[in-house]
Amino acid sequence: MEVKLLKKLFFVPFFLFAILLTGCSNDPVQDDLLNYINKEIEVVADLENKAVSKYESVTGVNYTNDQTLYDALLDEIIPTYQDFLKKLEDISIETDEVKKIHEKYIDAANLQYDAFVKILNALQKQDITIIEEANGMLADARKMFRDYQDDIKKLAKEHEVELKKNKKNAA
Repeated sequence: MEVKLLKKLFFVPFFLFAILLTGCSNDPVQDDLLNYINKEIEVVADLENKAVSKYESVTGVNYTNDQTLYDALLDEIIPTYQDFLKKLEDISIETDEVKKIHEKYIDAANLQYDAFVKILNALQKQDITIIEEANGMLADARKMFRDYQDDIKKLAKEHEVELKKNKKNAA
């Protein structure tokens, strides 16, 4: 069974850093958002990047065979993504506004993880129907990631935080 139906993942990490538009802040949401983007997400972004980059290296135009994809999922992608999820869920957030948005990131990442596991299962069973289900999950996760990013941008604007691309991590 060829897995050419697998869609390219939407790479989630925002790869942005936030800067304060005003001087000192007495806005706890602003402070929390700055910490969240500049410190907390920065720590987990490398793990997600590693897992997603490996996935992209064995799918789509880079797909060679089921065994290579299976081995990559089993040995590298899923374990790395599990580590990423644990660290993502361990992020400490002070304000409800940032927590609400962070939960969207966790939900999207969990759905993407579940899609990886489903693909592994599909390869074991050689079942194209399961692959199609996983593709649907990946599409849903991409939408959730976009919604998360939109919410970050909106909250940043509301609390006078400017978002800039982080050249160190830009894809």
